[in-house]
Amino acid sequence: MRLIYKNCIGVLTSASIFSILTVASIILVFISLPRILPIKAVKNFVTAISNEFGNFVVLSLKITLHLLHRPNWEVEFPSEISKYNWYLGMSNHMSWSDIFILLFISNGKIPLLKFFMKKELKWIPIVYLIHRTIDMPFVNRHTKEEIQDNPKLKKIDFENSRIAAKKFSRYPSTAFSFAEGTRYSNEKHEAQSSPYKNLLIPKIGALATALNGMPEVDTILDFTIIYKSKKRSAWAYACGEMKDAKIIIKSYPIPYILKNKGFDEQAQYQEDFKNFIEDIWRKKEQIIKQSKF
Repeated sequence: MRLIYKNCIGVLTSASIFSILTVASIILVFISLPRILPIKAVKNFVTAISNEFGNFVVLSLKITLHLLHRPNWEVEFPSEISKYNWYLGMSNHMSWSDIFILLFISNGKIPLLKFFMKKELKWIPIVYLIHRTIDMPFVNRHTKEEIQDNPKLKKIDFENSRIAAKKFSRYPSTAFSFAEGTRYSNEKHEAQSSPYKNLLIPKIGALATALNGMPEVDTILDFTIIYKSKKRSAWAYACGEMKDAKIIIKSYPIPYILKNKGFDEQAQYQEDFKNFIEDIWRKKEQIIKQSKF
């Protein structure tokens, strides 16, 4: 009987997410139509409307899934944050469900999260419409081998991410990246020989280029997600089996030496940014060790 109930919750959750996002995407398309006009004031106004509607959509999903899952989340937010400021955000990446949890807990507290998404996702219609209407950028991450064969690709990746991030300047936003670049698994951890017991090695490219395109940003918000369940699949989340979680958010001021500099222009900048993020990662590792269920 419990298995039947769990699967029913999974079906209702999947149907609810799909329905809300489909309707919201269609509405956002109509809201965003005036953005084709080459008038900056119009683009800024429509961006503000689109972002606020995006926040409403997140709230709708949050209420629906709270009713279905009855989640038990322990959330620690810093007191000095504001939904009227610009931020960089990053998190460890444990599951497909991370995106929903991050959106839900930040809703109404900080500006709408703008995820850097893999370019392969643009073929999903709903994802593509969200990208076009509320400026969630696709990133083209080439492999080390591809960059070694053609070093110019690194410059192209950097410029594409920087241009995408500049759109966030139209309205308070939180440019967000899963710094590990992929979901955690024991196999990936071993393949990397990661020095962190509970984390993969952070990749700093998306964060550095976002900062380069967002001069308004003075603070980075680091989200640490810890689940009670060992299950990590999308279906496990839909069935409510990942409803117990701890999310600890820490804010870190961005050093002045990292502001308004190009990631690929100065080797010292790369090293400074890398050290800054890795210091946060070491603190994150301790947070996970101290906060596990």
